[in-house]
Amino acid sequence: MPTRLEQHFGDRVLRCFTPRPPSLNALLDAAVARHPAGEALVAGALRLDYAGLGRDVERVAAGLAALGIGRGDRVAMLLGNRAEFVILLFAITRLGAIAVPISIREQLPGITYLLGHCGAALIVFEDDLAARLPAAADVPDLRRRVAMGDFARLRGDGPAPAVAVAEEDVALLLYTSGTTGRPKGAMLTHLGLVHSVLHSAAALDLTSADRAIVAVPMSHVTGIVPLIAAMVHVAGTLIVLENFKARVFLDLAVRERLTYTVLVPAMYALCLREPDFAAHDLASWRIGAFGGAPMPEATIARLAETLPALSLVNAYGATETTSPATFLPLGAIAAHPESVGRAVTCGEIVVMDEAAREVAPGEVGELWIRGPMVVPGYWNDEAATRAGFTAGFWRSGDIGAVDAEGYVRVLDRSKDMINRGGYKVFSVEVENALSAHEGVLEAAVIGVPCPVLGERVHAVIQPRAAGLGAETLRAHCAGLLADYKVPDFFTFIAEPLPRNANGKVQKRELRSRIVAAPSRG
Repeated sequence: MPTRLEQHFGDRVLRCFTPRPPSLNALLDAAVARHPAGEALVAGALRLDYAGLGRDVERVAAGLAALGIGRGDRVAMLLGNRAEFVILLFAITRLGAIAVPISIREQLPGITYLLGHCGAALIVFEDDLAARLPAAADVPDLRRRVAMGDFARLRGDGPAPAVAVAEEDVALLLYTSGTTGRPKGAMLTHLGLVHSVLHSAAALDLTSADRAIVAVPMSHVTGIVPLIAAMVHVAGTLIVLENFKARVFLDLAVRERLTYTVLVPAMYALCLREPDFAAHDLASWRIGAFGGAPMPEATIARLAETLPALSLVNAYGATETTSPATFLPLGAIAAHPESVGRAVTCGEIVVMDEAAREVAPGEVGELWIRGPMVVPGYWNDEAATRAGFTAGFWRSGDIGAVDAEGYVRVLDRSKDMINRGGYKVFSVEVENALSAHEGVLEAAVIGVPCPVLGERVHAVIQPRAAGLGAETLRAHCAGLLADYKVPDFFTFIAEPLPRNANGKVQKRELRSRIVAAPSRG
């Protein structure tokens, strides 16, 4: 597709596709017009064609409007993987409102903070999560609450009101934690979403014949962009898997003739551990994208042996880059197994040293990323926006290198993030929860290697007195954190945590100690 330089978000000058769809809503409208009878959505016994999906989106948008939802209002979605997530997502943005997906693994304190910070006017939630919703006094902006059992209330009768949406309007708020421990609301715009969808479709050669299983959480950027939105753009079929279990995924892939999906490496490893993996007829599966962690070479080799027609594609991105900032070219994984690929067409990745100077090809530094897919900043957080963005570049905090051919390697995370099976766990958030327990004097959280999940969460605790146990702290954390953030292991030490001259905990030393002499409660 042709590109040109354009000015956006104030003084950013960005390379953009032209022509391009003007909004997320336009992607669905075009699919309905081109392939009204094409299968759009499969979820259990439900099968919707594009005409039916379009009608459902219109009706829910009308219902939301009848409840007073309009341009700029934030609508929270505390939903798991289900057809209604897709319908609601497009209905919200059709009104010029802003969707705020929240992980169903989040707990009461986190949900309270997110709803309050974004000023959500309405929340749609899973019936069994009602107990996690905050009291009305704690979220005064929240005017409406709709459980999934009452989803029919959101279906209006007439067409939704016509709302003009600008490219730079915010379509989604996706909250991501950081070094402060407080989640930040990344503002995903229609411009960014459209470019990430176009990048995904081009890099993965997606067409209307593709059938994709969404097994990662729909509430994450990976579920929304390269799966939900990308499949709508090409008018392909999205197949919804409520919860990932290797056996269920494989059976569904065979039954629905899977051609494409995005998984984390741990999911591929779990599939390969199924005793009869090779007996599944997966001949139609042609694209297996992955990200979030390196793919072990043994996994790559076994997939190549068992599924020779499957192209594995590594990708790298973040919520702040509206997901993919790089893609490994199709067929390139054997020659570049350690690379996350090259920058997307309209993206730019540079490697900067600590003085904010570009380093030579192949040298190591912090990855800075620019492009129309990079968010303009964080919701209601000017300080974090100033700290995280420079001249249109997002300062990723990831340490990596770019070689002379443009292949990117990600070597480490300067933001001290643990990747547990594709879920991001920021140490400071877990440390804050642990420190809230009266029996904890000091706490440090690190990632330890795991052959299945990539990393697990390990807490090093200096207790105030003897007798504090791992189960007590697990129970304490379970009420404050999403379940995947609760530490898997604990080490209790009598001495203070090791610190450098500036008072910073030396986590590298802790990792060395634990790897050398693990003590796991």
